[in-house]
Amino acid sequence: MEWVFLFIAGLCEVAWAIGLKYTEGFTKLYPSIFTVACMIISFDFLSRALKTLPIGTAYAVWTGIGIIGTTVLGILLFKESMDFGRLVCISLIFSGVIGLKLISP
Repeated sequence: MEWVFLFIAGLCEVAWAIGLKYTEGFTKLYPSIFTVACMIISFDFLSRALKTLPIGTAYAVWTGIGIIGTTVLGILLFKESMDFGRLVCISLIFSGVIGLKLISP
């Protein structure tokens, strides 16, 4: 169950990272409320996962999900760069996240 909690935490991290873009420096009320709520949920689920998972593994996977998801949504929503080097680096992060999952309890 801890991996499910970690995955949910990672998805919420993506949501709050993207939400930050829409808050315009926390000057927009509803995007700001959404962003802060996602932050709280993300930290809550991360803390649940940390009850059994090693901190280094859990943190790396949590941030990896956040990096990958935020990058993909940045490309789709904000027309950010999709150049080869960037995609290679994101692929390396993805490989690291999968590797950590495979070798962890």
